[in-house]
Parts: sequence; C-alpha cells; structure tokens
Amino acid sequence: MHDLLDMTKNPVTFAIPFFVASILLELAALKWLDHDDNVTGYALKDARTSVLMGLGSLVTSLTLKVASFFVFLWLYDPLALLHLPTDTWWSWLLMVTMVDLAYYWQHRFVHRARVGWAAHQAHHSSQYMNFATALRQKWNPWFDFFFWLPLPILGVAPWAIYFAFGINLIYQFFVHTETIRKLPRPIELVFNTPSHHRVHHGSDPEYLDKNYAGILIVWDRMFGTFQPERQRPTYGLTHQVDTYNLLRLQYGDYVDLWRDVRAAAGWRDRLGYLFRPPGWRPGGPSRPAAGALGEAARR
Repeated sequence: MHDLLDMTKNPVTFAIPFFVASILLELAALKWLDHDDNVTGYALKDARTSVLMGLGSLVTSLTLKVASFFVFLWLYDPLALLHLPTDTWWSWLLMVTMVDLAYYWQHRFVHRARVGWAAHQAHHSSQYMNFATALRQKWNPWFDFFFWLPLPILGVAPWAIYFAFGINLIYQFFVHTETIRKLPRPIELVFNTPSHHRVHHGSDPEYLDKNYAGILIVWDRMFGTFQPERQRPTYGLTHQVDTYNLLRLQYGDYVDLWRDVRAAAGWRDRLGYLFRPPGWRPGGPSRPAAGALGEAARR
C-alpha cells in the first residue's frame, strides 16, 4: 500500500513534464509551422477545463486504487493460477498487453452502456483535439475495477496492474493531436495512432463507437470496431454541450440518467436505461441510430 500511494512510483508522475513540454511544442507548431487550416487548435477556456478535469481525476483514480487494492490482493494470493514475475521484460510485455485488452473491453462498455457513458462522456465533451484534451479525464473511473478483476487471478500482481495502466495512459496522451497525420503503415496496422484516435473522438455517424484501443489497434481489428480516418472528424458529442462547468460536465449525464430511471414504468425499462446504449428509449430499437449517442446532452 505504501508503494501504491507513493507518487514517485507512478509512471504518470514522471510523464507530467513531458506532457507540459508536448503541449508547449504543439502550441508552437500550430503557430509557426505549416499545417492544415482545418485543425481545431486550442481555446483557453477549453484547455483550462481539460487541465482541471485531469487534476481532479488524480484524486478519483487514487481513491479507486486504494479501494480496489485489497480486493485484487485477496484474489491474487489464493486464487492466481500463477504469479507472473515482475523482474523480466517478457512478463512486463505480457502484463501491459493484458491490461490493454482489459482497457479495450472497459472502453467499449462505457460507450455502449448508458451508465458507463454517463461517466465517460466528459472526456469526449471537448470540440478540440489536442494534447490538452488528453487530460480531460473522467472523475468516475469505477468501471475499470470490474474489467481488471480477472487480472490478479491470471497472475498479475495488484501493484503491477496500476503501473501497467499508467503506461497505457501515458501512451494515450500522445494520440490526442492533429499535428501528426499518418505514421508508417506497419505502425498504423498494429498500434493506436493519432489518426485512429481522431476517429474515436469524432461525432460523425461513421465514426461513432469505433477505435476503442488504448495501445494496440489490433483489438479493434479483431473485434470488428475498427474504422480508418477518411475525412477530418467533427469532434465532441453528437449534441454539443456549451458549458465549462466542471460539475455539469462530469455529473450532468448522471442527473439525466437518474430522472429517466426514476420515471421508468418497470424494472425492465430501468435496466434498459442503465445498460442499453445512450439514446435508448422503451419501445425503441435495441441499438439506436448513430445520432442518438449523447442523447442526454440535448437536455
């Protein structure tokens, strides 16, 4: 637990100076280098909101770590099929890959179940695509816990789960940019790239619910959720929210969800509101039209 709470043993801590340097470098590139005139660039209020949301997420993610650590430890000690070593390169490669796969399914869930989307939509609420947007993190990371549960049973030490996820977060920071167009084809084939992740942040119908990858885009290719970037995306929610209020951005969708659940006619509809895709309504199609994503943002 001491190591878990020690910020100097969190890889994200050491990445912070590189995050700041990357934002400054991106700002300089947008100002002085030739680039596509269609890039969204930066807006001060938007970037400030993203940074504040990132700072808030440090508190909530630490809370999740503390709350889940003992559960993972309880599963790891008596139930693990084996204990993967933490002092070899191959075991770390394996653990980072396992965490990345768990992230893919967690990320897919929070897009496809409204109770998850209520938490995750805050990250997609910006209409800008830049390194600051990468810091626009949710304050409700609780669903991570459920998708990490198999990892200690499969032999990943609890502290290594958090360390590997820190590596995942650091990698994802660098795919939030419009200043990098396409990388060499072998990289685009295997890894998540800025081009792939721009698609994920797009609100265009053909881009919705695509490219959930953290590090490896191969998961999207394997499980049928891959979409190449064909034109510049329209960023943000399908129905944009014009606010910089942190509480509304983080918890506004929960309020709307609670109202719908409370007004539902029965448990079937209540569960539908919770676990069906965003925009679902009783009597409607099981999978709403693409434009229904972000339905709660209309209100």
